[in-house]
Amino acid sequence: MTKRKYSKELVDGPNQAASRSMLRGAGFTSEDFTKPFVGIASTGAKVTPCNMHINQLAEVVEKSVDSSGGKGVLFNTITVSDGISMGTQGMKYSLVSREVIADSIETVVGCLGYDGVIAIGGCDKNMPGCVIGMARLNRPSIFIYGGSIQPSEENTDYVTVCEKTGEFSKGDLEESELIHVEKISVKGPGSCGGMYTANTMASAIEALGMSLPGSSSQDAISKDKQNDCLEAGLAVMNLLDNDIKPSDIMTKESFENAIVVVIALGGSTNAVLHLLAMAHAIGVDLNLDDFTRIGKKTPVMADLKPFGSHYMSELNANGGIQPLMKTLLDKGLINGECITVTGKTIAENLENIDPYKEDQNIIKAFDNPIKQNSHLRILYGNLAKEGAVAKITGKEGTSFEGSARVFNSEEDGVEAILSKSIKAGDIVVIRYEGPKGSPGMPEMLSTTGAIYGQGLGEDVALITDGRFSGGTHGFSIGHVGPEAAVGGPIGLLQDNDVIEIDTDRGILNVDLSNEELKLRKEKWKPKVIEYTSGTLWKYSQSVGPASEGAVTHPGASKEKKTYADI
Repeated sequence: MTKRKYSKELVDGPNQAASRSMLRGAGFTSEDFTKPFVGIASTGAKVTPCNMHINQLAEVVEKSVDSSGGKGVLFNTITVSDGISMGTQGMKYSLVSREVIADSIETVVGCLGYDGVIAIGGCDKNMPGCVIGMARLNRPSIFIYGGSIQPSEENTDYVTVCEKTGEFSKGDLEESELIHVEKISVKGPGSCGGMYTANTMASAIEALGMSLPGSSSQDAISKDKQNDCLEAGLAVMNLLDNDIKPSDIMTKESFENAIVVVIALGGSTNAVLHLLAMAHAIGVDLNLDDFTRIGKKTPVMADLKPFGSHYMSELNANGGIQPLMKTLLDKGLINGECITVTGKTIAENLENIDPYKEDQNIIKAFDNPIKQNSHLRILYGNLAKEGAVAKITGKEGTSFEGSARVFNSEEDGVEAILSKSIKAGDIVVIRYEGPKGSPGMPEMLSTTGAIYGQGLGEDVALITDGRFSGGTHGFSIGHVGPEAAVGGPIGLLQDNDVIEIDTDRGILNVDLSNEELKLRKEKWKPKVIEYTSGTLWKYSQSVGPASEGAVTHPGASKEKKTYADI
């Protein structure tokens, strides 16, 4: 099997002289034409701390590929920042960026005949976007995580600032104190440091087998991260030698491994959305019920923010996620036979991993966990026939019943919270923020931050067809489907409707008869999507439901359902 399956068509033989001429102009030598081409997709950009260092990491990877016998070729894709756009109209583009990243990687690699792919991502949509792109191409591939940011000297981070903003609006914080927290809390470069979506997805991808062991926990600025990049060149050449592709690594069993690790770490609800999308891209049959099934036997073991006390940098100093994976393997919760980008199995990678030191308090003992089963709960009912996703740690209780306060946008909901018109016992309903309706399915960290800042974190629930930041905690239910924009029951709710949430029984119901819901549906009129051209319009026309990953293409599994033209 040639390692030059794709590049040979581009550069071999007299007929390709013109192609070679262009490449010579880009710095290629005659010797380079005999090597496998490895595309290095960088999400580097100065638009966000998460990615501001990634172009430098990409250059290390390029040298690593070149010194390992390949020809590395750098190219860029995009990134946006949830943290910067949170609570604004710009947030609509966040999830859309996942698709743009996947499309751009597929486009460049497919066009230019690269035999292998290494992608480097920082901010949280980068990671699934990169993996989806690599899955579509199905060429020997490795993902590298850009790494975590360290917390401030005062143990604060971006999420702290969000919650302090709520405290300020309540009158419990002076503006000077807010500005102080703002100035000291984000010490770039690196992705948000808690077990928010970036670190959740980095950990999931390592457990999936698509990144080198240790990649997910490393600090952005560290010798470890430099070594991660240096090792990638040799690793991708090994994958090329053995023709190990994403389809060999990303199996149903490896996705189940990823789910187990996400749960054990107390990871973000966004992992549900992204793992479904990644599985879809590679043709693996993964669905919401798999999260419930796996969650029943998987404990939450990590005391990590947002609901815990520690940051990823602290876990990294104690060995990262590899000792946790070793424990989960020993307990029979993950499949050790799954192949990884090392060319070895999970079990082989973990063979010589030492357990955590006894004096660390970040990862709890398997038999004495933070929670006996999953914090990620999938709910169904007459409000969520396609399902909804909640992150329930137990601290906020497991059930909630209250009266609906209905808002047709996040902005209106936040305004109501900050103006103190939401009271204990209310269930804030924010709708028309789903994949199609927003469009773009924005995160609601501004909303949950405002709730906590107002001191209502234990007394108010939130339901939305949008989604949540990995920094969200409290009684929050997202991904409600069908979404309001396609006539889902969440779009039929009225103020003071009584809603029941029971995460133990997996229930999300409104106390309305089928007849009443039918009458309301007959009177319901679709919300006019304000975008008639451009990226958001295109996304709204093709995106499918959150319950299937909010994907925009048929995928390897030949998706039959999208919301196009409804």
